[in-house]
Amino acid sequence: MLIARSLVEPAAFSAVFDRHFARVHRYLARRVGRGRADDLAAQTFVVAFDRRGSFSGAAQSARPWLFGIATNVLRNELRSERRMLAAIARLDPASAGDLADEVERTLARADAAEDAARIAGALALLDSDQRDVLLLHAWGELSNQEIAVALSVPAGTVRSRLSRARATLQRALADDSVAPPYSAKEESQ
Repeated sequence: MLIARSLVEPAAFSAVFDRHFARVHRYLARRVGRGRADDLAAQTFVVAFDRRGSFSGAAQSARPWLFGIATNVLRNELRSERRMLAAIARLDPASAGDLADEVERTLARADAAEDAARIAGALALLDSDQRDVLLLHAWGELSNQEIAVALSVPAGTVRSRLSRARATLQRALADDSVAPPYSAKEESQ
């Protein structure tokens, strides 16, 4: 396999990159926008290259492993962003409003702009484990088994999280009062 070969011949990893970068990037772009996805996708492959020795040679594809890394990179990025926004809000409430506006504009990038806020609000109702499973399935186009590998959880856990996520989204999207998860107006008050 290419990853095993790349341990001896690092240039072989470029074929893994070429084969999977577009899908990983597309998944991340759907979650955080194209601009941020560029950096996060690159970071995903840096981490994958650094950790290629831990890849299971028994795996049939590197795709679930790469999507697992991408999901963790994204979680770390979002966690850091939340901490930064909270720190700025404590130090300078006016700046927090500006940053909130920028975050809101990023979330609003969608084909149907008026639905984007409702969808984001509904997604915000999911716990992060359910959201990751749902988005890996919908946007990452991974099977339940691939998601299980990517997140290091049993396949039954993937099925139950996906089922709960779908039910929560259906209820939330049927409710017209679902609001965006992050409002610049609320932050600046």
